[in-house]
Amino acid sequence: MLPNLTLVIQGVAFFAVAWLVMKFGWPHIIRAIEERQQKIAEGLAAADNARKDLAQAQDKANEELKAARIKANEIIDQANARASQLIEAARNDAIAEGQRQKALADAEIEAAANRAREDLRRQVSALAVSGAEKLLRREINAADHKELIDELATQL
Repeated sequence: MLPNLTLVIQGVAFFAVAWLVMKFGWPHIIRAIEERQQKIAEGLAAADNARKDLAQAQDKANEELKAARIKANEIIDQANARASQLIEAARNDAIAEGQRQKALADAEIEAAANRAREDLRRQVSALAVSGAEKLLRREINAADHKELIDELATQL
């Protein structure tokens, strides 16, 4: 075979295949490339939207966190104020109870002192009568004795 003829046949075959590919295969390849480009563009747009949404969500979360911290601080302040009120009320109750206990103790001491004074008066009266009896060397009857004790008790 002649080399020029082979070259011409190969050239014609190449152009025929190229024409067939361009006529029937090329539109499918171009469409697949365009679809792929569109999917990539949509993916990039979705990624941008996702970044924006993430930034907005982070901002919103930060705002909610700030609001929660402020509310928590308010609750803590209210709890501290309530605790101070309770402590003050307990302190006032304790002071009032202490004063009441002191008043009861003072009254009890006063009553015990009065009883001791009365007892002492009786003993002094009995001693005075006994001493007078010894001085007089005679015994005083019970009625006189009672009258003398009452008189001495009033004088003391």
